[in-house]
Amino acid sequence: MKKRILAIFLVLGMLLTLLAGCGGKSAETPEKRAEANAITVGIAQDLDDSLDPHKAVAAGTKEVMFNVFEGLVKPTSEGELVPAVASDVRVENGGLTYIFTLRQGVKFHNGDTVDMQDVLFSVGRCAGLDGSDPLIPALAAIDAMEGEGDTLTITLKEPNLEFLAYMTLAILPADYDQQDTQPVGTGPFKFVSRVAQDSIVLERFEDYWGTPAKLDKVTFKIIEKADGLVRGLQSGALDLVSHMTTTQTKQLKKDAFHVEEGSMNLVQALYLNNSVKPFDDVRVRQALCYAVDKRGIIDMAFDGYGIPLGTSMFPSFGKYYDESLTDYYPHDTAKAKELLTQAGYPDGFEMTITVPANYQPHVDTAQVIVEQLKEVGITATILPVEWNSWLSDVYGKSEFQSTITGLTSDNMTARKLLERFNTQAGNNFTKYDDPAYDELFAKAVSAASDAEQVEIYRQMERNLTENAANVYIQDMADLVAVRTGVEGLTFYPLYVLDVSTLYWDK
Repeated sequence: MKKRILAIFLVLGMLLTLLAGCGGKSAETPEKRAEANAITVGIAQDLDDSLDPHKAVAAGTKEVMFNVFEGLVKPTSEGELVPAVASDVRVENGGLTYIFTLRQGVKFHNGDTVDMQDVLFSVGRCAGLDGSDPLIPALAAIDAMEGEGDTLTITLKEPNLEFLAYMTLAILPADYDQQDTQPVGTGPFKFVSRVAQDSIVLERFEDYWGTPAKLDKVTFKIIEKADGLVRGLQSGALDLVSHMTTTQTKQLKKDAFHVEEGSMNLVQALYLNNSVKPFDDVRVRQALCYAVDKRGIIDMAFDGYGIPLGTSMFPSFGKYYDESLTDYYPHDTAKAKELLTQAGYPDGFEMTITVPANYQPHVDTAQVIVEQLKEVGITATILPVEWNSWLSDVYGKSEFQSTITGLTSDNMTARKLLERFNTQAGNNFTKYDDPAYDELFAKAVSAASDAEQVEIYRQMERNLTENAANVYIQDMADLVAVRTGVEGLTFYPLYVLDVSTLYWDK
């Protein structure tokens, strides 16, 4: 009898543990976090590609680690570049020479002071000046780099109008070899710990050179299931969640949360592997563009929130954005069927849409697209995969037919968004291959004036649209659920989450 009672208590204990892990009542209440000047942020993916900012690929990793690292310059919420690790920058010699003055007393999170050796290491590593392949291809433009005292002089092979934006690359300690797992930067928050598939913890860096973070601690809790994020907010376990759908936000009590709306600053699309059948035929790709009703997707899956796109550029990039391409392919099932017939698919075909399962907005988009494609005879099957599998197989190896994701930029350059479709780009996972596009890209990089460069980039965007490189959908609205009492959320024209501005309004 005693054994049965003990077994019952053990089972009850296990159930309670499971319930707590599924978003039940949190042992740490929002009130306790407010008292401790800390918050917990829910995120849908683990930071498991690399925490080294020069190697990180996933936008979600860069979104979080934005708070840990800084470059010689850094972006503001208005999209401007301002001095950071450098206190001053001058451009001379017709745009060939950049002279940076290092800021005095900037410290790394390990307590060491940033010196010229660290800067030379960081920039040289990304530029491949040691003879290795550059981690940032754009920095192959560097011809020479010299550091003397607190003055860094970089000479380019030819003028580069976008060069300064790439100086947002993180400055790292030269003699440190654990950035992959224990990153050290100069930002307002320092990395404390990461528990795989569970959490990432950051703490305020007390020796930060600039405006200090308002919070003492931020915990990023990894919850890959969309309903788990909602339960975490409802239970009091989470204080903030970005990138939510309207369906999710409607489940929250209005007196407990406020929902703030921004833009995700990304290009959500049905990305196509241009090297595999039937997507190696431009007529098939164009047919898909006519078959997919992007405004219908926004209305049905996002309650009308979102900005329809027609190419690989989003509105916050201002002068580069060509709104005229948005409706280049109006929803037209008859035209789609005509093109499919011309391509040899009068009865349509079967295809697979690979989707990262932890991103509910992409899953929702895929479900609507499946129904839309049925109207032109195409049978699409959704293949949900774990995020690390998507990153490895789809993005890394191009082992897919089509996929839905959002591509963004970590600096304010059109090049960062458009370079990936260049034939030689290492991240050209869609295998887009067009000599005319490559030629335009080469001209854009070496453009002599801003006006000329802008025009060429817009021509590249039109090239992607006319050749239906992908089925462009939208720049998704960024709905952020914020617990009542937490203030200071700041939106950037980049895919980042700045937690240094957040605070409890006590």
